[in-house]
Amino acid sequence: MPGGNILLAFLLIQTVCVGVGLLAPAQFRYVSSPNIAVMLQAIPTIGAISLGVGLLMIAGEYDLSVGSVYSFTSIIAAMLLGMSVSAWIAAPIAIALGAAIGAISGFLTIKLAMPSFIVTLGGMLFWRGMILLAHGATSIDFSPEQSFQFTFGGSLGVVPMSFLWFIALCMAFHVLLQHRKLGSHIFAVGGNRAAALAIGIRPARVKIAAFAIAGAMAAVSGIFSATRVNSITPVGGTGLELQAIAACVIGGLALTGGRGSILGMFLGVALIYTIQDVLLLMRAPGFYLDIFVGALIVIAVALNQAMQGRARS
Repeated sequence: MPGGNILLAFLLIQTVCVGVGLLAPAQFRYVSSPNIAVMLQAIPTIGAISLGVGLLMIAGEYDLSVGSVYSFTSIIAAMLLGMSVSAWIAAPIAIALGAAIGAISGFLTIKLAMPSFIVTLGGMLFWRGMILLAHGATSIDFSPEQSFQFTFGGSLGVVPMSFLWFIALCMAFHVLLQHRKLGSHIFAVGGNRAAALAIGIRPARVKIAAFAIAGAMAAVSGIFSATRVNSITPVGGTGLELQAIAACVIGGLALTGGRGSILGMFLGVALIYTIQDVLLLMRAPGFYLDIFVGALIVIAVALNQAMQGRARS
């Protein structure tokens, strides 16, 4: 969905939700502090993954393994905590592992000349199996020291620290895409690979770097979630890869690469969680979210195609 449309849709939905919440606060507690806190806690989990997935989509590739990497890396971090390793050391190790896994996926995609969809689909199943091999099917506690817990799982008033970190990550990714050489190379490679080669850009290096960033952000998301709930389940990341892609598509990223913005990714994530929150407040069945998100994806792609056709004509 083009940036202006997604912003308009988001503001319209927020206006309606706040209006209904003020008119019927007993039945629809949308504007209550607990509900706002819950939403702000939930957004960073899918938001962090969406930043990495979105960056990779701009480069013209996909990663379906990020949900499995999310669970695998956070379980490794929890196992390190169980060995009395400080969370301040375990978390960076988990993030570095996520980056390495992403880089491997990128290397295989480039060197084997295979679609990233297939390579990362295999990676999704492989790392899901590695989760069970490493720890089994039971949940594992994640109990970091108090300083780490507050820094990533605490809150300032109703605003969770993880949300503040997510905002900081959005700003950092915006700078990367708009004001750094790697960002311009990512847009160039995703938009027109032949033209990028002609001006001296190495698409293989750029794409492997984008894959590594996506893997690292999956690990960051896992750390956010584990710190918030103090436990990790082996299936906790199932479906996150599709939600991240959906958020990016709704946020206006082109399926063919070369176009997108951090604001669009942020609004896509926020719109998905707004709809989910409204459905929960209305006590609607959980599958309603899939219906709404599926419809939004089709609408977003249709609008993108219409805008591209208008631009070409």
